[in-house]
Amino acid sequence: MSIKDEFLRLLREDEEFRLLVMAYLGISDVQSALGRLVDAVGGLVRSQSVVMDVLSKILENIEKLWENQNKLWEEVKALRESQNKLWEENNKIWQEVKALRENQERLWQEVKALRENQDKTWKEIEKLWQELKTFREEQEKRWQENEKRWEETYKRFEAIETELRNLREDFNKSIMAVNRRLDALGARWGLISEEAFREGMRGVVERILGVAKVEKWSYNDVNGEVYGHPAMIDVDIVVKDGSHILVEVKSSVSRDDVAEFWRIGRLYERVNGVKPRLVIVSPYVDDRAMELARELGIEIYTEVT
Repeated sequence: MSIKDEFLRLLREDEEFRLLVMAYLGISDVQSALGRLVDAVGGLVRSQSVVMDVLSKILENIEKLWENQNKLWEEVKALRESQNKLWEENNKIWQEVKALRENQERLWQEVKALRENQDKTWKEIEKLWQELKTFREEQEKRWQENEKRWEETYKRFEAIETELRNLREDFNKSIMAVNRRLDALGARWGLISEEAFREGMRGVVERILGVAKVEKWSYNDVNGEVYGHPAMIDVDIVVKDGSHILVEVKSSVSRDDVAEFWRIGRLYERVNGVKPRLVIVSPYVDDRAMELARELGIEIYTEVT
């Protein structure tokens, strides 16, 4: 008989054995259940450890969230302050916009007034243009009339000019004839010489200078100070109250005559040691001679009558 068969027989026949087996089987189940329970508790412990790790991470995340929330509140606070400033700026802008609108309204009123004035001005200008147009038409008529008159006057002037040209030619011919006759008379009897003129003017000189007699100063200019070569110098002289006056009397005086007389005065000063007063008497002195005489301090008398 096998052990299995013996074990089964004992269970059937032996009640005590059967109870022992039943008790044994109950303890084994309890031990098995306890083992499973221990395993479950170990799993729970391990799960709790994982949960604790998770909770720790969650707490860390919650702390970070609080920090971020605080930063967010700070940013919200800053945004509110910026928003308040923006509202203030916005209010200022609206005030400026309001002022701009008021100024714009005044500007439009002024523009409206300017347009009205401009319309009046254009009307006045239009009237002025009409008057100017009328004036131009009248002026044009007058110019046409004046043009006709100018044409008639020009024709008259041409006739007068032709007549004057003919008269001038006749006059020139007459003058030329007179000159030819004078030349013929001069060639026959001779004209008044310079020496004769000087003699005739001697009384005039004495009256101008207030003296009774005009003397003659003669000097042989061997060094050619006056003419650039040796020559005999003759000049009228008056000594009055210690003043030496050299007098040159000529029918006409040129610039060269003035320069020559001035050189004679320098020669007289060198020879006699006295600076003379220089006087020229002549009915005709050209402009260049008169200018040079003023520059050299020479007195000119042209009233010889």
